[in-house]
Amino acid sequence: MKKNPWIGLVPLIDPEKESLWMLPGYMEGVLAAGGVPVMLPLTQERAVISELADRLDGLIFTGGHDVSPSVYGEGPLPQCGRFLPERDEMEKLLLDAALERNLPVLGICRGLQFMNAALGGTLYQDLPTQHPSEVEHEMKPPFDRAAHEVTVLADTPLAQILGNGVLGVNSRHHQAVKELAPCLKPMAISPDGLIEAAYLPGKSFVLGVQWHPEHFFKKDDGCLALFQALVAAAARQ
Repeated sequence: MKKNPWIGLVPLIDPEKESLWMLPGYMEGVLAAGGVPVMLPLTQERAVISELADRLDGLIFTGGHDVSPSVYGEGPLPQCGRFLPERDEMEKLLLDAALERNLPVLGICRGLQFMNAALGGTLYQDLPTQHPSEVEHEMKPPFDRAAHEVTVLADTPLAQILGNGVLGVNSRHHQAVKELAPCLKPMAISPDGLIEAAYLPGKSFVLGVQWHPEHFFKKDDGCLALFQALVAAAARQ
């Protein structure tokens, strides 16, 4: 087993500042789990993506801007937020490369949404408009606390990591899974029926969660366990 697996992090983008950046929590979560976090470049070069996938031991598809509705065959609603096609294009290439190599992948918030859209599912472009609910999906800070509960489904990878039953999660999103991609299976459901976690059967470790363990792992053992599970899967590569 590899002692310190390298985990690639899809960069966050600030178009106004023409910068790529990273929330410390993503890196700190990987470090706390025994991995080495590596922020990736923003690129659509297939050769570069292929080399990254060959060299890395695992990937995190991070949060960020909305997923472009074009990824799942729709036009944007007025309530859809800003999206960055260059990131969508990079992530599609990166996801394809990861699946081809059976590379462990953890999707967080937008990461789950993107994986679902790229694999044939659809998204709610704006929950308040399309799926109004009393569940607090877009919480106010601080983010290191639970905003609502989810039910973890039995006999899923998430249940193996966290156990069955009800789990308190934080929540910072206005988009969410609408129709789950045919190849994905649900792992957790919110009280208003949204899919809060999903995985890809047949792969060693390809799963996504709608909440934000990078904000909560220092206080919540379950959030830390997600990073640990990814790093452990990457160590087996």
